[in-house]
Amino acid sequence: MAEQPLESISEHFSQLEDPQIECNKLHPLLNIIVIAIFGVISGAKYWVDIELYGNLKREWLGQYLDLTNGIPSHDTFGRVFRLLKADGSQACFLAWMQAISEITQRHVIAIDGKELRRSSAAFL
Repeated sequence: MAEQPLESISEHFSQLEDPQIECNKLHPLLNIIVIAIFGVISGAKYWVDIELYGNLKREWLGQYLDLTNGIPSHDTFGRVFRLLKADGSQACFLAWMQAISEITQRHVIAIDGKELRRSSAAFL
């Protein structure tokens, strides 16, 4: 059976060093990463948009993430991503994307609907 996407994200980002100060930490790093990735895939461009996405999808996200302390604020997203080591997070993201590519057998997944509308040929 194929690996579940959240397990895959967790596995690929597990070696990433959490820059949050332990005594002030309200949100697991995985929550911040997952909500940010899903928010960006859904069209979010700014930290405020990602926070809004998280709040709008809180019930659904809560099925997969520990949201005991709610959705991180836009300030939390910004602070954590500003403190993450870019090369480490990039390597984790690329490894995750390669795993997704293998899971989907390198098939393109149209997340913006262009393939469904047959308009993807216009961008070739």
